[in-house]
Amino acid sequence: MKIMNMGRWLPVFLGCLLAGLLNGCATSPQPQKTYTFFPPAPDDPHIQFLTSFSGDLDLGRSWSFSEYISGIKPTEPLVKPYGLALYNGKIFVCDTVQGAVQVFDLKKHRASYFTPQGEGRMMMPLNISIDDDGTRYVADSLRNQVVVYGSDGTYLTAIGKKDEFRPTDVAVTTNRLYITDLAAHAVKVYGKVDGKYLFSIPTATNATKGKLFSPVNLALDKANNRLLVSDLGGFVVQVYDLDGKYLNTIGQQGVGMGCFALPKGVAVDREGITYVVDSRVQVVQMFDKQGRLLMYFGQPGTSTRGQLLLPASIKVDYNHVDYFQRYVAPGHRCEYLILVTSQFGPNLVSVYGFLK
Repeated sequence: MKIMNMGRWLPVFLGCLLAGLLNGCATSPQPQKTYTFFPPAPDDPHIQFLTSFSGDLDLGRSWSFSEYISGIKPTEPLVKPYGLALYNGKIFVCDTVQGAVQVFDLKKHRASYFTPQGEGRMMMPLNISIDDDGTRYVADSLRNQVVVYGSDGTYLTAIGKKDEFRPTDVAVTTNRLYITDLAAHAVKVYGKVDGKYLFSIPTATNATKGKLFSPVNLALDKANNRLLVSDLGGFVVQVYDLDGKYLNTIGQQGVGMGCFALPKGVAVDREGITYVVDSRVQVVQMFDKQGRLLMYFGQPGTSTRGQLLLPASIKVDYNHVDYFQRYVAPGHRCEYLILVTSQFGPNLVSVYGFLK
């Protein structure tokens, strides 16, 4: 019997073993067989937790042995995310520690960091908004400017004087930019084309209703021409029309339902329902157009599916449902997505679905 030369075949054997392990461990994740609904049974479900991700390996991409051999490796996962935006099959997430925006490509199942240099270098990106043409607006809370990039990532310009501006979020309409300014305790409005300052919200300096203390996040209700501002220092969400007229207030200070202890992210769906992230209570509360509480979802922690740990930002999206359809429970249809970032924990971007 011929004896095998183990010295010759050992590297081949180890290579095949490693390839098998890589392919076996990095296959596309299968949808969970158990489902998490809000509100829980016996109430009728309206929100379903679908999945969560923090980096490349959570997107379901298979990494081949040849990619590892050639030096191609998964992108470093998110460290401390805040704002996010969705555009053309991609999810853009601001990483305040990395000083960059991580881009999750849902089509290719891979992630990459957007790290412009030179004049366009980011320092602490807090929130990002993307216009219909792909133009990116990043509110940088350390650079103290809103940095503007083209759809290909090319640096275009920056808005705001660094020594008198503290932007935290930006919302985009057809002709205007709405930018929160912590230094001015206001939302500043600029022309989108020329970047010219137009006016501030609230429009009256001595206003009592609609006064802002620490505006941090914005949401546009395009169907009803409303601007919603989460006021961290006022413990409420203030609602204005697009010209800055005060309309109403959502919530009040407190830790019970319908109250806020640390309101941050805010979003609005097509029906005018408002979603507000409370970072201290660590849930998302839902309100109708009159500001009445409807329900809440999410819970503090990381031990079970659908929990949140210091949630920060929220987005409602109708255009990327198909990418997450396989996670929807049988017998239900997902009308739109609700994405929430957590600043800590293993599940930094959580994806929920609104069920019909």
